[in-house]
Amino acid sequence: MKITVLYNRDFDHQAPQDDPGFAARAEVEGVAEAVAAALSAHGAEANLLPVFGHAFRFVARLAEDPPDLVFNLCESLAGDARGELAVPAILDTLGVPYTGSPAVAIALALHKHKAKEILAAAGVPVPAGAVIRRLEEAAQLGLPFPLMVKPAREDASVGISRRSVVHNHEELQQQVAFVLETHRQEVVVEQYVEGREIYVALLGNDPPELLPLTEIDFSALPSDRPRIVTYEAKWASGSVEDVGTAPRLVELEDEATRQRVEQVARTAFRALELRDYGRIDLRLAADGTPYVIDVNANCALAPDAGYARAAAAAGLPYDALIGRLAEIARKRTHADPHWQAERPAPTRRAAQPHRELHARGSRVRRGAPRAGRRRRT
Repeated sequence: MKITVLYNRDFDHQAPQDDPGFAARAEVEGVAEAVAAALSAHGAEANLLPVFGHAFRFVARLAEDPPDLVFNLCESLAGDARGELAVPAILDTLGVPYTGSPAVAIALALHKHKAKEILAAAGVPVPAGAVIRRLEEAAQLGLPFPLMVKPAREDASVGISRRSVVHNHEELQQQVAFVLETHRQEVVVEQYVEGREIYVALLGNDPPELLPLTEIDFSALPSDRPRIVTYEAKWASGSVEDVGTAPRLVELEDEATRQRVEQVARTAFRALELRDYGRIDLRLAADGTPYVIDVNANCALAPDAGYARAAAAAGLPYDALIGRLAEIARKRTHADPHWQAERPAPTRRAAQPHRELHARGSRVRRGAPRAGRRRRT
């Protein structure tokens, strides 16, 4: 079986100090190598295919010699997280099967304010909040403090720091201005939920299996730091916030709470149309309500990351986990579990007479979009 491991190689086109998400992007190359090694251990012919910047040469490579499966690890293109959703859309157009969620799920998970709207409509508890596009809108919020301020379309804690939890209007204005200017995107402002932070890893489909839960232990964090997982906590090894945010496997003793957490996680997985695997991040409020604070459709698959630890606790060591993900995608794509059926060709639009008349005046604009350590959680 020929598997192409596709990953973004967009972390070295500019200096680390110019890219606020450099460490998160740089990690993916090591993950790709680990995934390829695990697939090879299962007897697959695994080949690495990096995507450089905003170049789409990988499309021609895949079209000329399509693999049996693409193991999709792309999290951005040209340093822009919005490019993440383009990759599965391209793969669908090529008719190439791939692991993980489709473009619509990645787009929804990436645009946090849209995800919250869908989750709320599905009955999933989410913190009250709003999206801000201009600094003056911050003064019009009627939400009680403390509030959480974060970029609207980033993952891996990009844009999250100790200053992200604000307690008054002055701090709110400062942090909103920082996100607008540094990350050049909308800002999500929502109520900060005090409570336990629980990560729910899900595996498979119809229905997804819940892996053992992970909780972030904040007990070693200094009292002047908010109980959140910041970018520094994930990517600055040995830092105060790294040491103070230790992930650990946990079992919820209260049966009603455990059932509610499982229900919320599965509902969120289905509502956003996630596929094959994913992670739902929750905050357990004092009254036991599990609020969804983030959805990871393309969560980290490093050998020492939280998802792999949860899988190992369920009896799936790393190589077995990667093999299982490939098998899940294969069975989902083809009814034949042994991959004997010929892959269907992509659907093509029928020729339309004078079609060029409808495209008059259209142009393709070209331009470069704007511009570590392991991920533990």
